[in-house]
Amino acid sequence: AAAANKIMVDAYKKMDAALKATGRPILYSLCQYGDDAVWRWGASVGGNMWRTTGDINDHYSKMAEIGFSQAGLAKFAGPGHCNDPDMLEVGNGGMNLQEYRTHMALWAILAAPLLAGNDLAKMTPETLAMLTNREVIAVDQDKAGMQGDRVSTEGPIEIWSRTLSDGSKAVGIFNRQDKALSAAVDFSKIGFTGRVTARDLWLGKDLGTLPSEYTAVVPAHGVVFLKVSK
Repeated sequence: AAAANKIMVDAYKKMDAALKATGRPILYSLCQYGDDAVWRWGASVGGNMWRTTGDINDHYSKMAEIGFSQAGLAKFAGPGHCNDPDMLEVGNGGMNLQEYRTHMALWAILAAPLLAGNDLAKMTPETLAMLTNREVIAVDQDKAGMQGDRVSTEGPIEIWSRTLSDGSKAVGIFNRQDKALSAAVDFSKIGFTGRVTARDLWLGKDLGTLPSEYTAVVPAHGVVFLKVSK
């Protein structure tokens, strides 16, 4: 395994040198499918992004398996280099609205590249609105480049958080069960004491002031996606 890893590292370094020699700005994407723990060495060979998993497909089970398996990889990402859990399937028809919202919200928290994988010429207004949601994209593209991570799990409920450059946090309350569930989130666990102000990014509306212990009903396979600040 070590020998294979060295062969890969050497090959990617050679390509990095060749790309730099062109004198052009080039985004260098490594496709290791998550093999050889590429996240540990991707930046050292000049990589701007590296695939952390096998290929995604347009089914909730595969998307969730890939997305939620990214827990623990945040420390390997930063400005100019990121983990890549593969492209978006939003709008391809294999998932419902709530599942696609989960997909895009999770990728935004992960600071993942948002590569549209659908036919752009045949988008429904719903798909277009989702892919161009400025507030969700702003979370993904936040200039601090700090990838989010899982905060807690309780059965099928997962809470993920990402620190943003303005001191606020993007918080995803995800429900992996196939029926709606009530989920509790304790904002003190993500660094906020007392009451917070929150905005629902998918609904595009301010929720006003929330208590530090907040309960939300999360749709089946869905997410409540909040931007939270003091």
